[in-house]
Amino acid sequence: MRTEKQIYEMILNFAQADERIRMVTLEGSRTNVNIPPDDFQDYDITFFVTDMESFTKDDKWLDRFGKRLIMQKPEDMELFPSIEPGFSYLMLFDDDVKMDLTLLPVDLAEEYFTWDKLVKILLDKDGRIALPPVPTDMDYHLKYPTARMFDDCCNEFWNTVTYVVKGLCRREILFAIDHMNEIVRKELLRMVSWLVGTQKGFDFSIGKNAKFLDRYVTDELWHRILETYRMDSYSHMWESLEKCMALFREVSAEVAERLGYIYPAYDGNISGYVARQKKSYWEE
Repeated sequence: MRTEKQIYEMILNFAQADERIRMVTLEGSRTNVNIPPDDFQDYDITFFVTDMESFTKDDKWLDRFGKRLIMQKPEDMELFPSIEPGFSYLMLFDDDVKMDLTLLPVDLAEEYFTWDKLVKILLDKDGRIALPPVPTDMDYHLKYPTARMFDDCCNEFWNTVTYVVKGLCRREILFAIDHMNEIVRKELLRMVSWLVGTQKGFDFSIGKNAKFLDRYVTDELWHRILETYRMDSYSHMWESLEKCMALFREVSAEVAERLGYIYPAYDGNISGYVARQKKSYWEE
């Protein structure tokens, strides 16, 4: 695998030599001092260019960066079209280096710095940015929930629990699993993140997809969260759902107490509904 120094030299040498490229930035985890570096980190690079079409009409210029194992161009896909501006090349090379390279019109340079604060300027040929920003992950810090946000999270969790139950009772396990993973579990993790915030402050990030959550919760809580992921049968789905409900109940009650919020009645109403439907399910 090429070293970080080699990758940056390759990118900057290419950009310096091409008059169409006026500015180069680095985004993502490699700009975040709070993320431990490893070999799996992408190189999230943006080229601000004067002529987009001269790049996008032919991919041969990308060969300069190495032999690709695979490449995706989101803006050029029909099944998974991107809604972001610019044009992107998501590339994995044969030495396992991963680079996500985006082209943006140079006219968007100033606006671009309002999109994300995890940005570092690597090259600015025209001195467009007088005060280069200092990368910060503050936009990804835990958010202090208002009373309305807390209630909304509880409402979304308990309302969607009924969809999981519906899927189980209809013997539509994929429907149940999808609602469990896409909504119920996300709201559980949101509530756990708020618990972490009430305990340790709201001035840090637990990472994309809560990937650092295990660093901030007890071993017991972490084990209980993982126990909710077994969904390979109807019986396991019922168990995982009930474990999810019990965990959400405990965590949300503690968050409510810590923040002085009202714990809503959704829990009692829906828990009774789940018990009735489960009883009918096993009596069939």
